[in-house]
Amino acid sequence: MRRKGYWPFLIPGVLASLLVIVVPLVMTVYTSFTKWNGVGEQRWIGFDNYTRLFEDSLFWGSFSNILLLILAMAVVPTLLGLFLAAVLFDYVAKKFSNRWASLFRSGFYLPQVIPVAVTGIVWGWILHPDYGALNKILESIGLGGLAHNWLGEPGSALYSVMGIMIWVQLGYPIVMFMAGLQRVDPELYEAADLDGATWWQRFRKITVYLIRPEFYVVLVTTTIAALKIFGPIFVLTGGGPSNATLVPSYFAYKNFFEKAQVGYGSAISTVLTVLIIALSIVFLRLQNRAERKA
Repeated sequence: MRRKGYWPFLIPGVLASLLVIVVPLVMTVYTSFTKWNGVGEQRWIGFDNYTRLFEDSLFWGSFSNILLLILAMAVVPTLLGLFLAAVLFDYVAKKFSNRWASLFRSGFYLPQVIPVAVTGIVWGWILHPDYGALNKILESIGLGGLAHNWLGEPGSALYSVMGIMIWVQLGYPIVMFMAGLQRVDPELYEAADLDGATWWQRFRKITVYLIRPEFYVVLVTTTIAALKIFGPIFVLTGGGPSNATLVPSYFAYKNFFEKAQVGYGSAISTVLTVLIIALSIVFLRLQNRAERKA
């Protein structure tokens, strides 16, 4: 066994990856070049699905929605999570105790472990136009004119989903950044204090600089999560109203299962997969470049 090394232990994982990831991916790419309704024989049509795809206004509209969701699921939670993690680590843990910091961290992370269906149902109740808590609160404080159908009107549906996703995603960066802060040498902060550095200067020059690996990991994973978001859209809005919250993954789902245009849905999924892989490579190269400069 010593001569064989560790590669035999990789066989189960490699086989599982082939069955669960590689084989379905190859089948999806092949199907994207065919016209198929899910049963019967597939008819090869070459790049017709991709030609149709890049001329489809719904496809481009779904990607414009994704850009806003990346802002809500990746950019805002990452920046806000970095700031909150520093506050919990530097202020709450030192002024009160680590137990209180851990309690707040768990509270922020709780939405991550709640099932998507439960989250969607609860927020659907909160934002309901007739008996929703948000509209009732607005009416009770004299702002009833602002109350409306948050998830049912094209002008507010996507922004409502964005707000919900910020709430869902915020806990993950906080947990990651607080873990990264644990490995920062306290003597660096002590030296900065002796030099008269303010909290903001320590945060910007020491904290942000030293936890860059966690920063890149969080940004990559949350961006990928935003690109392939499906569950919250399915539960909250179903891509509506009037396709205001349509995203590529849900657009592919509609073509797969509602319209039985499996080839076209496969083309959408293939383009989305290529985009995710390309962005991952870009992020990894940026991370490696930053580490070499350090």
